[in-house]
Amino acid sequence: MGVSKAEESLALQIRAVKLPEPVREHKFHAIRKWRFDFAYPDHLLAIEVEGGVWSGGRHTRGSGFTKDCEKYNAALMDGWRVYRCTPDMIKSGIVVKDIETILGKVCKSNT
Repeated sequence: MGVSKAEESLALQIRAVKLPEPVREHKFHAIRKWRFDFAYPDHLLAIEVEGGVWSGGRHTRGSGFTKDCEKYNAALMDGWRVYRCTPDMIKSGIVVKDIETILGKVCKSNT
C-alpha cells in the first residue's frame, strides 16, 4: 500500500518542528507482517494514520476494523503505545503537537 497524502503531510510537519525523524513503515512484529505508519522504536511509540474515516475505508469496515484491533492489541502486548489519528487531525496540526508532548514526557521520564 502506498503512502497517503496525510502521511506525507505529517512527515513534513514533523520535520518543520524539528522533532526526531520517525521510522516509516516500521515492522514491529516478529511473525506477522504488521507495520506502523510512523514509529519511534526507542520509545515504543507508534503513530497510525487511519484513512477512509468518512468514506467507508478499510479501517472502518468490519473485517478491516477487526484486523486493526488485532494489530493494536498485539502491539500493546509487546509494550507499544499506539497513537491513532485521522487526516483531519493531521491537517489541524493537533497530531504534531501531541507527538511533541508525548516525546517530551518520554524524554523527561528517562532522565
